Amino acid sequence: MTYDIGLIGIAVMGENLALNMMNHGYSVVVSSRKQDTVDTFLNGRAKGKQVAGTTDMKTLVSMLKTPRKVMLMIKAGKPVDMVIEQLIPLLDKGDIIIDGGNSNYFDTTRRTEYLKEKGLLFVGTGVSGGEEGALLGPSMMPGGNALAWPHVKPIFQAIAAKVNDVPCCDWVGENGAGHFVKMVHNGIEYGDIQLITEAYHIMKTYLNMSNDEMAETFKAWNQTELDSYLIEITADILAYKENGEHLIDKVLDTAGQKGTGKWTASAALDHGTPLTLIAESVFSRFLSAQKDERVEAEKHYPKTYPAFNGDKKVFLESLKKALYAAKILSYTQGYALMKAAANDFGWQLNYGGIALMWRGGCIIRSVFLDKIKDAFDKNPNLNNLLLDDYFKASMNDHIPSLRHILSTAIQSGIPVPTMSAALSYFDGYTTGRLPANLLQAQRDYFGAHTYERTDKPRGEFFHTNWTGRGGNTSSTTYNV
Repeated sequence: MTYDIGLIGIAVMGENLALNMMNHGYSVVVSSRKQDTVDTFLNGRAKGKQVAGTTDMKTLVSMLKTPRKVMLMIKAGKPVDMVIEQLIPLLDKGDIIIDGGNSNYFDTTRRTEYLKEKGLLFVGTGVSGGEEGALLGPSMMPGGNALAWPHVKPIFQAIAAKVNDVPCCDWVGENGAGHFVKMVHNGIEYGDIQLITEAYHIMKTYLNMSNDEMAETFKAWNQTELDSYLIEITADILAYKENGEHLIDKVLDTAGQKGTGKWTASAALDHGTPLTLIAESVFSRFLSAQKDERVEAEKHYPKTYPAFNGDKKVFLESLKKALYAAKILSYTQGYALMKAAANDFGWQLNYGGIALMWRGGCIIRSVFLDKIKDAFDKNPNLNNLLLDDYFKASMNDHIPSLRHILSTAIQSGIPVPTMSAALSYFDGYTTGRLPANLLQAQRDYFGAHTYERTDKPRGEFFHTNWTGRGGNTSSTTYNV
Protein backbone atom coordinates (compact mmCIF):
# COMPACT_ATOMS: atom_id res chain seq x y z
CA MET A 1 0.00 0.00 0.00
CA THR A 2 1.14 3.52 -0.78
CA TYR A 3 0.16 6.41 1.50
CA ASP A 4 -1.08 9.94 0.80
CA ILE A 5 1.32 11.85 3.04
CA GLY A 6 4.22 11.34 5.42
CA LEU A 7 4.41 13.17 8.73
CA ILE A 8 7.66 13.47 10.68
CA GLY A 9 7.25 14.39 14.34
CA ILE A 10 4.37 12.99 16.37
CA ALA A 11 4.39 15.17 19.45
CA VAL A 12 1.17 16.98 20.40
CA MET A 13 0.59 18.90 17.15
CA GLY A 14 1.93 16.22 14.80
CA GLU A 15 -0.08 13.43 16.39
CA ASN A 16 -3.32 15.36 16.24
CA LEU A 17 -2.78 16.57 12.67
CA ALA A 18 -2.10 12.98 11.60
CA LEU A 19 -5.37 11.85 13.23
CA ASN A 20 -7.20 14.75 11.58
CA MET A 21 -5.90 13.67 8.16
CA MET A 22 -6.91 10.06 8.76
CA ASN A 23 -10.35 11.14 9.98
CA HIS A 24 -10.80 12.87 6.61
CA GLY A 25 -9.92 9.78 4.61
CA TYR A 26 -6.19 10.30 4.02
CA SER A 27 -3.63 7.60 4.69
CA VAL A 28 -0.57 8.66 6.66
CA VAL A 29 2.91 7.35 7.37
CA VAL A 30 4.23 8.76 10.64
CA SER A 31 7.82 8.87 11.79
CA SER A 32 9.65 9.62 15.00
CA ARG A 33 13.19 9.08 16.20
CA LYS A 34 12.00 6.64 18.88
CA GLN A 35 10.32 3.34 18.06
CA ASP A 36 8.41 3.46 21.35
CA THR A 37 6.79 6.74 20.29
CA VAL A 38 5.72 5.23 16.97
CA ASP A 39 4.39 2.04 18.59
CA THR A 40 2.46 3.94 21.26
CA PHE A 41 0.71 6.00 18.59
CA LEU A 42 -0.04 3.06 16.27
CA ASN A 43 -1.37 0.91 19.08
CA GLY A 44 -3.21 3.74 20.79
CA ARG A 45 -5.04 6.67 19.23
CA ALA A 46 -4.28 5.61 15.64
CA LYS A 47 -5.29 1.96 16.04
CA GLY A 48 -7.60 0.76 13.29
CA LYS A 49 -6.88 3.75 11.02
CA GLN A 50 -5.07 4.08 7.67
CA VAL A 51 -1.64 4.60 9.16
CA ALA A 52 1.83 3.14 9.15
CA GLY A 53 4.85 4.08 11.22
CA THR A 54 8.61 3.94 11.00
CA THR A 55 11.76 5.43 12.47
CA ASP A 56 13.54 5.18 9.12
CA MET A 57 13.19 8.12 6.75
CA LYS A 58 14.04 6.06 3.66
CA THR A 59 11.25 3.65 4.49
CA LEU A 60 8.81 6.51 4.99
CA VAL A 61 9.62 8.01 1.59
CA SER A 62 9.35 4.63 -0.17
CA MET A 63 5.76 4.22 1.11
CA LEU A 64 4.40 7.49 -0.34
CA LYS A 65 2.40 8.23 -3.49
CA THR A 66 4.03 10.53 -6.04
CA PRO A 67 4.54 13.40 -5.94
CA ARG A 68 5.62 12.56 -2.42
CA LYS A 69 4.43 14.87 0.33
CA VAL A 70 6.38 14.92 3.59
CA MET A 71 5.22 17.21 6.40
CA LEU A 72 7.56 18.18 9.24
CA MET A 73 6.05 18.88 12.66
CA ILE A 74 9.30 19.33 14.54
CA LYS A 75 11.12 22.04 16.47
CA ALA A 76 11.89 25.11 14.38
CA GLY A 77 15.43 26.09 13.45
CA LYS A 78 18.34 23.71 12.87
CA PRO A 79 16.25 20.51 13.32
CA VAL A 80 14.20 21.46 10.24
CA ASP A 81 17.33 22.01 8.16
CA MET A 82 18.81 18.70 9.37
CA VAL A 83 15.73 16.71 8.37
CA ILE A 84 15.54 18.50 5.01
CA GLU A 85 19.13 17.49 4.27
CA GLN A 86 18.28 13.88 5.14
CA LEU A 87 15.24 13.96 2.85
CA ILE A 88 16.84 15.57 -0.22
CA PRO A 89 18.71 12.45 -1.52
CA LEU A 90 15.61 10.31 -0.94
CA LEU A 91 13.19 12.46 -2.94
CA ASP A 92 12.64 12.95 -6.67
CA LYS A 93 12.05 16.10 -8.72
CA GLY A 94 8.64 17.59 -7.96
CA ASP A 95 8.32 16.02 -4.51
CA ILE A 96 7.13 18.28 -1.70
CA ILE A 97 8.47 19.07 1.77
CA ILE A 98 6.09 20.89 4.13
CA ASP A 99 7.17 22.67 7.31
CA GLY A 100 4.19 23.01 9.64
CA GLY A 101 6.09 24.40 12.63
CA ASN A 102 6.50 27.97 13.85
CA SER A 103 9.50 28.70 11.64
CA ASN A 104 10.92 32.14 11.05
CA TYR A 105 9.78 33.48 7.68
CA PHE A 106 13.36 34.26 6.64
CA ASP A 107 14.19 30.56 7.07
CA THR A 108 11.17 29.62 4.98
CA THR A 109 12.20 31.94 2.16
CA ARG A 110 15.73 30.51 2.24
CA ARG A 111 14.48 26.91 2.23
CA THR A 112 12.02 27.57 -0.61
CA GLU A 113 14.78 28.92 -2.84
CA TYR A 114 17.29 26.26 -1.78
CA LEU A 115 14.94 23.36 -2.52
CA LYS A 116 13.82 24.96 -5.79
CA GLU A 117 17.43 24.65 -6.95
CA LYS A 118 17.26 20.95 -6.06
CA GLY A 119 14.07 20.44 -8.07
CA LEU A 120 11.96 20.07 -4.92
CA LEU A 121 8.92 22.07 -3.80
CA PHE A 122 8.79 23.59 -0.33
CA VAL A 123 5.76 24.77 1.62
CA GLY A 124 5.99 26.69 4.88
CA THR A 125 2.60 26.70 6.52
CA GLY A 126 1.47 28.33 9.71
CA VAL A 127 -0.83 26.08 11.76
CA SER A 128 -2.89 27.66 14.53
CA GLY A 129 -5.38 26.25 16.96
CA GLY A 130 -3.30 24.32 19.44
CA GLU A 131 -3.95 20.68 20.27
CA GLU A 132 -7.72 20.83 19.80
CA GLY A 133 -7.45 22.78 16.56
CA ALA A 134 -4.94 20.33 15.11
CA LEU A 135 -7.37 17.47 15.75
CA LEU A 136 -10.71 19.08 14.93
CA GLY A 137 -9.70 21.72 12.37
CA PRO A 138 -6.90 24.30 12.53
CA SER A 139 -6.41 27.56 10.72
CA MET A 140 -3.69 27.00 8.12
CA MET A 141 -1.61 29.64 6.33
CA PRO A 142 0.49 28.02 3.56
CA GLY A 143 3.14 29.79 1.52
CA GLY A 144 6.34 28.89 -0.33
CA ASN A 145 6.54 27.41 -3.83
CA ALA A 146 3.17 27.94 -5.50
CA LEU A 147 3.65 24.85 -7.69
CA ALA A 148 3.08 22.74 -4.58
CA TRP A 149 -0.31 24.23 -3.75
CA PRO A 150 -2.49 22.11 -6.09
CA HIS A 151 -1.00 18.95 -4.56
CA VAL A 152 -1.43 19.89 -0.88
CA LYS A 153 -4.62 21.94 -1.23
CA PRO A 154 -7.08 19.01 -1.01
CA ILE A 155 -5.53 17.71 2.21
CA PHE A 156 -5.07 21.10 3.84
CA GLN A 157 -8.55 22.38 3.06
CA ALA A 158 -10.11 19.06 4.14
CA ILE A 159 -8.51 19.14 7.59
CA ALA A 160 -8.82 22.90 8.17
CA ALA A 161 -11.55 24.49 10.26
CA LYS A 162 -14.69 25.53 8.36
CA VAL A 163 -16.85 28.61 8.83
CA ASN A 164 -20.05 28.50 6.77
CA ASP A 165 -18.43 25.59 4.86
CA VAL A 166 -15.49 27.81 3.83
CA PRO A 167 -12.10 26.29 4.80
CA CYS A 168 -9.90 28.46 7.05
CA CYS A 169 -7.02 27.76 4.71
CA ASP A 170 -5.91 29.22 1.39
CA TRP A 171 -2.68 29.99 -0.40
CA VAL A 172 -1.03 33.04 1.18
CA GLY A 173 1.89 33.79 -1.11
CA GLU A 174 5.42 33.10 -2.22
CA ASN A 175 8.40 32.15 -0.10
CA GLY A 176 7.99 33.07 3.58
CA ALA A 177 4.55 34.70 3.23
CA GLY A 178 2.68 31.91 5.01
CA HIS A 179 4.93 31.88 8.04
CA PHE A 180 4.99 35.70 8.07
CA VAL A 181 1.20 35.83 8.30
CA LYS A 182 1.27 33.16 11.02
CA MET A 183 3.85 35.25 12.89
CA VAL A 184 1.61 38.32 12.71
CA HIS A 185 -1.31 36.15 13.85
CA ASN A 186 0.73 35.19 16.91
CA GLY A 187 1.69 38.83 17.51
CA ILE A 188 -1.98 39.83 17.45
CA GLU A 189 -2.62 36.92 19.82
CA TYR A 190 -0.04 38.38 22.21
CA GLY A 191 -1.83 41.73 22.04
CA ASP A 192 -5.32 40.25 22.50
CA ILE A 193 -4.23 38.24 25.53
CA GLN A 194 -2.49 41.18 27.20
CA LEU A 195 -5.47 43.47 26.62
CA ILE A 196 -7.78 40.94 28.27
CA THR A 197 -5.44 40.59 31.24
CA GLU A 198 -5.43 44.37 31.71
CA ALA A 199 -9.24 44.40 31.75
CA TYR A 200 -9.11 41.54 34.29
CA HIS A 201 -6.61 43.49 36.42
CA ILE A 202 -8.90 46.54 36.48
CA MET A 203 -11.89 44.38 37.44
CA LYS A 204 -9.99 42.64 40.21
CA THR A 205 -8.03 45.59 41.62
CA TYR A 206 -10.27 48.61 41.09
CA LEU A 207 -13.75 47.06 41.09
CA ASN A 208 -12.80 44.37 43.63
CA MET A 209 -14.80 41.78 41.68
CA SER A 210 -14.75 38.10 42.62
CA ASN A 211 -13.58 35.45 40.18
CA ASP A 212 -17.14 34.26 39.67
CA GLU A 213 -18.31 37.83 38.97
CA MET A 214 -15.54 38.30 36.44
CA ALA A 215 -16.30 34.93 34.84
CA GLU A 216 -19.93 35.94 34.38
CA THR A 217 -18.87 39.31 32.94
CA PHE A 218 -16.59 37.75 30.34
CA LYS A 219 -19.29 35.19 29.56
CA ALA A 220 -21.73 38.05 28.92
CA TRP A 221 -19.15 39.95 26.85
CA ASN A 222 -18.79 36.86 24.67
CA GLN A 223 -22.34 37.49 23.47
CA THR A 224 -21.38 40.94 22.17
CA GLU A 225 -18.97 42.35 19.59
CA LEU A 226 -16.18 40.82 21.73
CA ASP A 227 -17.36 37.29 20.87
CA SER A 228 -14.12 35.33 20.48
CA TYR A 229 -12.24 32.23 21.56
CA LEU A 230 -10.00 34.13 23.98
CA ILE A 231 -12.92 35.86 25.74
CA GLU A 232 -14.67 32.48 25.95
CA ILE A 233 -11.75 30.68 27.57
CA THR A 234 -11.13 33.61 29.93
CA ALA A 235 -14.62 33.08 31.36
CA ASP A 236 -13.90 29.34 31.70
CA ILE A 237 -10.54 29.93 33.39
CA LEU A 238 -11.92 32.39 35.93
CA ALA A 239 -14.75 29.99 36.85
CA TYR A 240 -12.54 26.88 37.13
CA LYS A 241 -12.08 25.41 40.59
CA GLU A 242 -9.62 22.88 41.99
CA ASN A 243 -10.62 21.26 45.26
CA GLY A 244 -13.30 23.91 45.69
CA GLU A 245 -10.93 26.85 45.21
CA HIS A 246 -10.40 29.00 42.13
CA LEU A 247 -7.29 27.79 40.34
CA ILE A 248 -6.52 31.20 38.78
CA ASP A 249 -5.41 32.57 42.17
CA LYS A 250 -2.78 29.83 42.43
CA VAL A 251 -1.24 30.45 38.99
CA LEU A 252 2.06 32.35 39.31
CA ASP A 253 2.07 35.71 37.53
CA THR A 254 5.05 35.06 35.26
CA ALA A 255 4.38 34.65 31.55
CA GLY A 256 6.32 32.52 29.08
CA GLN A 257 6.68 32.85 25.31
CA LYS A 258 8.04 30.98 22.30
CA GLY A 259 9.40 33.95 20.38
CA THR A 260 6.85 34.71 17.65
CA GLY A 261 5.69 37.88 19.41
CA LYS A 262 9.28 39.07 19.56
CA TRP A 263 9.73 38.24 15.86
CA THR A 264 6.64 40.31 15.05
CA ALA A 265 7.98 43.32 16.94
CA SER A 266 11.36 42.90 15.23
CA ALA A 267 9.69 42.71 11.80
CA ALA A 268 7.89 45.98 12.56
CA LEU A 269 11.27 47.64 13.13
CA ASP A 270 12.58 46.12 9.88
CA HIS A 271 9.63 47.46 7.88
CA GLY A 272 9.29 50.81 9.64
CA THR A 273 5.78 50.12 10.94
CA PRO A 274 4.45 51.27 14.34
CA LEU A 275 3.48 48.06 16.13
CA THR A 276 3.39 49.61 19.56
CA LEU A 277 0.59 47.58 21.13
CA ILE A 278 2.01 44.20 20.18
CA ALA A 279 5.53 45.27 21.17
CA GLU A 280 4.22 46.33 24.60
CA SER A 281 2.55 42.95 25.01
CA VAL A 282 5.95 41.31 24.53
CA PHE A 283 7.61 43.69 26.99
CA SER A 284 4.81 42.97 29.48
CA ARG A 285 5.76 39.31 29.43
CA PHE A 286 9.38 40.26 30.02
CA LEU A 287 8.33 42.40 32.98
CA SER A 288 6.17 39.62 34.40
CA ALA A 289 9.20 37.33 34.40
CA GLN A 290 10.97 39.70 36.84
CA LYS A 291 8.80 38.38 39.67
CA ASP A 292 11.32 38.58 42.51
CA GLU A 293 12.35 42.11 41.54
CA ARG A 294 8.72 43.23 41.36
CA VAL A 295 7.94 41.81 44.80
CA GLU A 296 10.96 43.66 46.22
CA ALA A 297 10.07 46.91 44.42
CA GLU A 298 6.52 46.84 45.78
CA LYS A 299 7.95 47.01 49.31
CA HIS A 300 9.57 50.33 48.38
CA TYR A 301 6.51 51.66 46.55
CA PRO A 302 3.50 50.21 48.40
CA LYS A 303 0.21 50.24 46.49
CA THR A 304 -2.99 51.73 47.82
CA TYR A 305 -5.84 51.40 45.37
CA PRO A 306 -8.78 53.80 45.64
CA ALA A 307 -12.17 52.35 46.47
CA PHE A 308 -14.69 52.27 43.65
CA ASN A 309 -17.93 54.02 44.53
CA GLY A 310 -19.61 54.47 41.17
CA ASP A 311 -22.09 52.46 39.10
CA LYS A 312 -20.35 49.13 38.41
CA LYS A 313 -22.61 48.28 35.48
CA VAL A 314 -21.85 51.58 33.75
CA PHE A 315 -18.11 51.22 34.38
CA LEU A 316 -18.06 47.67 33.01
CA GLU A 317 -19.79 48.86 29.85
CA SER A 318 -17.02 51.45 29.45
CA LEU A 319 -14.40 48.78 30.06
CA LYS A 320 -15.98 46.53 27.42
CA LYS A 321 -15.94 49.38 24.90
CA ALA A 322 -12.34 50.25 25.80
CA LEU A 323 -11.29 46.65 25.25
CA TYR A 324 -13.00 46.56 21.86
CA ALA A 325 -11.40 49.85 20.76
CA ALA A 326 -7.96 48.58 21.77
CA LYS A 327 -8.62 45.29 19.96
CA ILE A 328 -9.42 47.19 16.76
CA LEU A 329 -6.15 49.08 17.08
CA SER A 330 -4.18 45.88 17.67
CA TYR A 331 -5.48 44.34 14.44
CA THR A 332 -4.98 47.65 12.66
CA GLN A 333 -1.30 47.56 13.52
CA GLY A 334 -0.98 43.89 12.56
CA TYR A 335 -2.57 44.46 9.16
CA ALA A 336 -0.40 47.53 8.57
CA LEU A 337 2.67 45.36 9.16
CA MET A 338 1.47 42.75 6.67
CA LYS A 339 0.87 45.46 4.06
CA ALA A 340 4.35 46.90 4.62
CA ALA A 341 5.99 43.48 4.31
CA ALA A 342 3.97 42.64 1.20
CA ASN A 343 5.14 45.88 -0.40
CA ASP A 344 8.78 45.26 0.55
CA PHE A 345 8.84 41.58 -0.50
CA GLY A 346 6.55 41.82 -3.53
CA TRP A 347 3.89 39.53 -2.03
CA GLN A 348 0.30 39.66 -3.29
CA LEU A 349 -1.51 39.11 0.00
CA ASN A 350 -5.28 38.71 0.12
CA TYR A 351 -6.08 40.65 3.30
CA GLY A 352 -9.76 39.76 3.35
CA GLY A 353 -8.81 36.14 2.72
CA ILE A 354 -6.45 36.22 5.70
CA ALA A 355 -9.34 37.37 7.90
CA LEU A 356 -11.33 34.38 6.60
CA MET A 357 -8.47 32.04 7.48
CA TRP A 358 -8.51 33.40 11.03
CA ARG A 359 -12.27 33.12 11.57
CA GLY A 360 -12.12 29.50 12.69
CA GLY A 361 -9.69 27.05 14.22
CA CYS A 362 -7.10 29.57 15.39
CA ILE A 363 -6.52 31.20 18.77
CA ILE A 364 -7.64 34.68 17.65
CA ARG A 365 -10.84 33.48 15.97
CA SER A 366 -13.69 35.93 16.53
CA VAL A 367 -16.79 37.41 14.88
CA PHE A 368 -14.80 40.64 14.67
CA LEU A 369 -12.83 39.20 11.74
CA ASP A 370 -15.94 39.34 9.55
CA LYS A 371 -15.75 43.13 9.81
CA ILE A 372 -12.15 43.07 8.54
CA LYS A 373 -13.19 40.84 5.63
CA ASP A 374 -16.02 43.26 4.80
CA ALA A 375 -13.62 46.22 4.92
CA PHE A 376 -11.25 44.70 2.35
CA ASP A 377 -14.13 43.45 0.22
CA LYS A 378 -15.29 47.07 -0.06
CA ASN A 379 -11.79 48.39 -0.67
CA PRO A 380 -9.02 45.87 -1.47
CA ASN A 381 -6.50 48.75 -1.42
CA LEU A 382 -7.49 49.97 2.05
CA ASN A 383 -4.37 51.45 3.64
CA ASN A 384 -5.51 51.26 7.25
CA LEU A 385 -8.50 49.69 8.97
CA LEU A 386 -9.22 52.97 10.76
CA LEU A 387 -10.20 54.48 7.39
CA ASP A 388 -13.02 51.95 6.85
CA ASP A 389 -16.53 53.24 7.58
CA TYR A 390 -17.39 50.52 10.13
CA PHE A 391 -14.19 50.96 12.08
CA LYS A 392 -14.43 54.74 11.86
CA ALA A 393 -17.90 54.63 13.43
CA SER A 394 -16.78 52.09 16.04
CA MET A 395 -13.76 54.14 17.09
CA ASN A 396 -15.74 57.37 17.33
CA ASP A 397 -18.16 55.55 19.63
CA HIS A 398 -15.59 53.63 21.70
CA ILE A 399 -12.58 55.94 22.04
CA PRO A 400 -14.18 58.05 24.82
CA SER A 401 -14.51 54.85 26.88
CA LEU A 402 -10.86 53.96 26.27
CA ARG A 403 -9.81 57.43 27.45
CA HIS A 404 -12.00 57.11 30.55
CA ILE A 405 -10.70 53.65 31.46
CA LEU A 406 -7.09 54.66 30.90
CA SER A 407 -7.34 57.80 33.01
CA THR A 408 -8.93 55.80 35.82
CA ALA A 409 -6.31 53.05 35.66
CA ILE A 410 -3.39 55.48 35.52
CA GLN A 411 -4.72 57.53 38.42
CA SER A 412 -5.17 54.28 40.38
CA GLY A 413 -1.67 52.96 39.66
CA ILE A 414 -2.89 49.98 37.62
CA PRO A 415 -0.52 49.16 34.70
CA VAL A 416 -2.24 49.23 31.31
CA PRO A 417 0.66 49.16 28.83
CA THR A 418 -1.15 47.82 25.77
CA MET A 419 -4.29 49.89 26.23
CA SER A 420 -2.08 52.96 26.63
CA ALA A 421 -0.10 52.06 23.52
CA ALA A 422 -3.34 51.59 21.61
CA LEU A 423 -4.61 55.08 22.44
CA SER A 424 -1.24 56.73 21.77
CA TYR A 425 -1.13 55.08 18.34
CA PHE A 426 -4.67 56.22 17.58
CA ASP A 427 -3.97 59.78 18.66
CA GLY A 428 -0.73 59.85 16.69
CA TYR A 429 -2.21 58.33 13.53
CA THR A 430 -5.13 60.76 13.56
CA THR A 431 -2.96 63.86 14.14
CA GLY A 432 -2.08 65.70 10.95
CA ARG A 433 0.89 67.53 12.45
CA LEU A 434 3.13 65.78 14.95
CA PRO A 435 6.14 67.30 16.75
CA ALA A 436 8.53 65.38 14.49
CA ASN A 437 9.46 68.73 12.94
CA LEU A 438 11.34 69.56 16.14
CA LEU A 439 12.82 66.07 16.19
CA GLN A 440 14.15 66.41 12.66
CA ALA A 441 15.48 69.89 13.37
CA GLN A 442 17.39 68.47 16.34
CA ARG A 443 18.83 65.72 14.12
CA ASP A 444 19.95 68.30 11.62
CA TYR A 445 21.39 70.51 14.38
CA PHE A 446 23.66 67.86 15.87
CA GLY A 447 24.20 65.54 12.92
CA ALA A 448 23.45 67.46 9.73
CA HIS A 449 20.82 64.85 8.87
CA THR A 450 18.78 67.33 6.77
CA TYR A 451 15.05 68.02 6.78
CA GLU A 452 12.19 68.68 4.41
CA ARG A 453 10.28 71.98 4.45
CA THR A 454 6.56 72.74 4.52
CA ASP A 455 7.10 75.53 2.00
CA LYS A 456 8.91 73.31 -0.50
CA PRO A 457 7.90 70.14 -2.46
CA ARG A 458 8.31 66.75 -0.76
CA GLY A 459 11.58 65.05 -1.62
CA GLU A 460 13.76 68.16 -1.35
CA PHE A 461 16.13 68.13 1.62
CA PHE A 462 17.82 71.02 3.40
CA HIS A 463 20.54 71.57 5.96
CA THR A 464 20.94 74.63 8.18
CA ASN A 465 24.11 75.82 9.85
CA TRP A 466 22.25 76.33 13.15
CA THR A 467 25.24 77.48 15.20
CA GLY A 468 27.12 79.46 12.60
CA ARG A 469 30.13 77.28 13.35
CA GLY A 470 29.27 74.38 11.08
CA GLY A 471 29.83 73.95 7.42
CA ASN A 472 27.53 73.17 4.52
CA THR A 473 28.26 69.44 4.47
CA SER A 474 25.22 67.30 5.31
CA SER A 475 24.57 63.63 5.87
CA THR A 476 23.27 61.64 2.93
CA THR A 477 21.36 59.17 5.11
CA TYR A 478 17.79 60.28 5.60
CA ASN A 479 14.99 57.83 6.13
CA VAL A 480 11.24 58.41 6.47
